[in-house]
Amino acid sequence: MDSVIDLRSDTVTRPTPAMRQAMARAEVGDDVFGEDPTVLALEERVAKLLGKESALFCPSGTMSNLIAIAAATERGDEVLVDGEAHILHYELAGSAVVAGVQLRNFDAPAAGCPSPEQLASLQRLADPTHEPRTALLCLEQTHNRRGGTVAQPEALARTYAAAAGLGLRVHLDGARLGNAAVYRGTSMATLAQGATSVTLSLSKGLGCPVGSIWAGSLEARERAHLWRKRLGGGMRQVGVLAAAGLWALDEQLPRLGEDHVKARKLAEMLADLPALRADPEAVQTNIVLLQTESGRAEAGVAQAAAAGVG
Repeated sequence: MDSVIDLRSDTVTRPTPAMRQAMARAEVGDDVFGEDPTVLALEERVAKLLGKESALFCPSGTMSNLIAIAAATERGDEVLVDGEAHILHYELAGSAVVAGVQLRNFDAPAAGCPSPEQLASLQRLADPTHEPRTALLCLEQTHNRRGGTVAQPEALARTYAAAAGLGLRVHLDGARLGNAAVYRGTSMATLAQGATSVTLSLSKGLGCPVGSIWAGSLEARERAHLWRKRLGGGMRQVGVLAAAGLWALDEQLPRLGEDHVKARKLAEMLADLPALRADPEAVQTNIVLLQTESGRAEAGVAQAAAAGVG
């Protein structure tokens, strides 16, 4: 089965021999005490890439998103999320269980970015007798459940400005922000410019075995660091993992566009199958969503194999 390419997710990738060599050579220290030079180098580099003052290496994107929410809110606050958001569907209600906040979902356009008018309508009135304080807006770029779609930079900028005008902080779940930047032909810092905090996954399109980066202001990092420790995310000689991230930023980040081309090609190969339908025009980055007719999954798999997709 060595000829089979697993396309379920960009999370099933494995470290390349060169990445493993970089990990083996990593200089390490105790990151709980802030003494791992490789982690510090990774945090500094990602902070610059994302246009933020500081960054924090975390074990996973679920943890870094939870850290971002907990660091930006108080217990009993309300957090606005798109109805298809990863934070809402795939993070086990951690924001409620751990941070003590209420998620309120809203319908959003294809890329999950609300208009200023919609955002204004979502903010609750200042009524501490009955309603929670609307404290945070969470966005997601690229948008997973919406097929890897990317908002227009201008739309993001308008949403950021509207949130600031309403006194809302903004967290950007940028697990695949590198893909978003490549697709829009801009920088990750530009897409995250108005966000209070942003997270970037190292284990998705960048191919690292583990890791996610939280980034934000120096002041916010103090709270984020506290929450990372509280959640058990403080790690010791973790430079071996940070080294994979540094290598990926050099070698994998510039190649993300290749994945977009291949994803579009895959969608084209599957577009005309009667039991499995894909829309090539909807593919913007590295995610291809397939539509199956009820009870036709096996037929779709057989048709895909006949089309050259195993």
